[in-house]
Amino acid sequence: MSSVEVDRDQVAALVEPHWRRLYNFLYRVALDRDRAERYLADVFRIALDRIATAPDDATAREVWLLGVASGLIEERLPRQPEVNFDILDETLRSEATRTDVVRSLSDPQRDLLLWELKQGCMTSVINCLPPGERAAFVVCHILKLPDDAAAQSLGITESAYKVRLSRARKKIGDYLAPRCEHVNPMNPCRCPARVGTALAKGFIRPLGPRLGEVSLRKIEPYGRYGTGIGHEDVPMRDIAAIYGNLPEPDPPDELGARLVEQLSADGCRTGG
Repeated sequence: MSSVEVDRDQVAALVEPHWRRLYNFLYRVALDRDRAERYLADVFRIALDRIATAPDDATAREVWLLGVASGLIEERLPRQPEVNFDILDETLRSEATRTDVVRSLSDPQRDLLLWELKQGCMTSVINCLPPGERAAFVVCHILKLPDDAAAQSLGITESAYKVRLSRARKKIGDYLAPRCEHVNPMNPCRCPARVGTALAKGFIRPLGPRLGEVSLRKIEPYGRYGTGIGHEDVPMRDIAAIYGNLPEPDPPDELGARLVEQLSADGCRTGG
């Protein structure tokens, strides 16, 4: 095992500009906050051990860090999805619809829970893909990397990346197109009718200081479709547009500072 001495300033310079985007990537592909935080710390440990090879340019450095994250994901996540489309249907769509929960809420509560459900469902759909396709979809449609940088971040050729991305888009589109109201407002699966089921099954949790594992909480109301105030009734039929408008997850505000302290307290020494 190799080791490299780094000072606190080097740790902060690596962590602070990039930890939120890396967390976004890790959370989307893992669908688990605790796992995303653990993986994030390990990504920076590996990166610090390889700091001599890190690019100076900020954009290139982000791609380099995503490459470290992709390698870690490939090693640790199961090759097959831990959830699938059947499980998602069973969780959210196997029971009769309920609108009583939504009707009993105030407008801010209603908006927030509907927002939670949409974000959780959309992220869960990504997690029904194999890890390679999942990562390709996330770097394209959520992180919005250009093709060459996306392929580099995944450690594959651009042609292989495009194949993975095409497969991911088709699977997600095939699943959402006949179901989701956000793709087509005439579709049967409507968020207001599913909030009660989602709460009852623990898919989302009641409003509180910390929401459930699928939570991507925003304080301000976004409306049912999440396209901004005044656009609550504008469905976004394009899959890329739906995912491209998802907000970043809401990691603890102090996570970046905690990572800097933790990695610095490791004796400014990291193992590869």
